[in-house]
Amino acid sequence: MDLYETIQDLYAEKERLERVIASLEALLGIGEPVAPKPRGAKRGRKSMSATEREEVSARMKNYWDRRRKDPGKPVT
Repeated sequence: MDLYETIQDLYAEKERLERVIASLEALLGIGEPVAPKPRGAKRGRKSMSATEREEVSARMKNYWDRRRKDPGKPVT
């Protein structure tokens, strides 16, 4: 038997098994399509506005100023 024929037979068997599995899942009520994720949903960090950046900058400047004054004491 040719290797190409063997591969073709295996693909045919795979398709048959997928159809049988799908029909059994349909009988059990599982395997129903899941709603797709909404498009445009962003992942990762959100961007900061200019005002938020200024506030963070002021907080960090204050933090580092206090840290430089007393390097042995932890700042809360």
